[in-house]
Amino acid sequence: MFGRSSVLAKGSLLRNFSSSSSSGVLKIGDILTQTRTFSNDDVCQYSKLSHDVNPLHFDSESARAAGLEDRLVHGLLVASLFPWIISSHFSGAIYVSQSLHFRSPVYVGDEIVGEVKAISIKQSKKRYIAKLSTKCFKNGELLVLDGEAMAILPTLALEHDSRRS
Repeated sequence: MFGRSSVLAKGSLLRNFSSSSSSGVLKIGDILTQTRTFSNDDVCQYSKLSHDVNPLHFDSESARAAGLEDRLVHGLLVASLFPWIISSHFSGAIYVSQSLHFRSPVYVGDEIVGEVKAISIKQSKKRYIAKLSTKCFKNGELLVLDGEAMAILPTLALEHDSRRS
């Protein structure tokens, strides 16, 4: 029924969407995904914005001395996949909250699949409050990050955003 792999929704232009229906409308159980490989430049740019200059992100020797395989990608940079997924499908969405549990390290160059799954949707006036399960997988298999998010959506109609490509 639903899986981690990205599929083309039947009859639409949406990419990275998995659903039991092809209506183009978000329903409970629907999964939206985005894949990204974080580069050294991504880590450097994030560090400049966040002022997080922990040597575990920049120095392989320090990372290995701490018991890691190599330099880490900032956890919140990895988690930034979630608002990207939501905003690319729902223009005008308001990201209300996010809980995060870091399960396994992400290293520069790892391919990460971000997944947002609708677990509850409630209508409130002319908008929708969506509770979402959020997960990131390394190489599509190993869970590296999970949590839950809440977002206020202006509509349940899914959009395709060309910025995702």
